[in-house]
Amino acid sequence: MTALELGQLFAFSVSPLELVVRGSAMYFFLLLIFRFVLRRNVGSIAVADILVLVVIADAAQNAMSGGYESISDGFVLVGTIVLWNVALDYAAYRFRPLRHVLEPHPLLLIRNGKLLRHNLRKEFLTEDEVVAQLREKGIDAVEEVKQAFMESDGSISVIPYGSRS
Repeated sequence: MTALELGQLFAFSVSPLELVVRGSAMYFFLLLIFRFVLRRNVGSIAVADILVLVVIADAAQNAMSGGYESISDGFVLVGTIVLWNVALDYAAYRFRPLRHVLEPHPLLLIRNGKLLRHNLRKEFLTEDEVVAQLREKGIDAVEEVKQAFMESDGSISVIPYGSRS
């Protein structure tokens, strides 16, 4: 590889500003999709979820890149996405109102030993999935639970009867 060819690997083929604008636009579009459209899962990733992520990543890459061909273009694009991710994490940490927009509120699944089926439907959760999560926490029956919540990370937290709350 000659010095000229090596230089072309790192030369910009697309305006860095265009890459930042494209990367920013796609970042926020994907953030909205993942926050408001795609469902949370009960602490696991299914094959279909992985497939969706791969397809979205490929589609987003084409929209963000605008046909870039150099390594430097890729650096700017990836840097833009990482920058927005860190900036929003920091902003959500510092500003409570923003945290409420970016992170879903806990969803009540069980109240006083009864499943809230309308909330299960919202997250496409089956009773079997919830009962399996309860068993993992050493709880044999829904009736033993004062409250159970689906947290923003997809895990289920449980407050059994007899605990302080």
